[in-house]
Amino acid sequence: MSVLLGLDVGDVRIGVAISDILGSGAHPLCTLTRTNRQRDVTAIGDLVSIHNVERIIIGLPVSLDGTLGTQAEKVQQFGNRLSKTLGITVEYFDERFTTTEAEDILEQVEIDTKNRKNIIDQVSAVIILDEYMQENTTGANDEE
Repeated sequence: MSVLLGLDVGDVRIGVAISDILGSGAHPLCTLTRTNRQRDVTAIGDLVSIHNVERIIIGLPVSLDGTLGTQAEKVQQFGNRLSKTLGITVEYFDERFTTTEAEDILEQVEIDTKNRKNIIDQVSAVIILDEYMQENTTGANDEE
């Protein structure tokens, strides 16, 4: 099984999650504070190298009506830059409702509002990566 890196890309922060080597789940890795495009790409490239990542899954902010807005275009531009610069496959996954789901999870485990900001992007990245892996595992099993 290949190691996947999940990203929740925002204008200020990038939440990062990683799959375990067995492909049984995603785990929070870190939150990167964005500085500039080159440093952001370099930081992700370092994570790809350290963890032997084979593919990056990026949450795509699709509107409720299914269209792609300005934020989705910015995310795709960033993903294309990652793919080209790092020479790695980048895939996009619909991230509708992941932030709301992450907020609900953090509220249930009673993380106070002040500390939520520091980890919500990681939790969102975990949700994106987990859902991607579930959808792709299910699809693979259906074909057998």
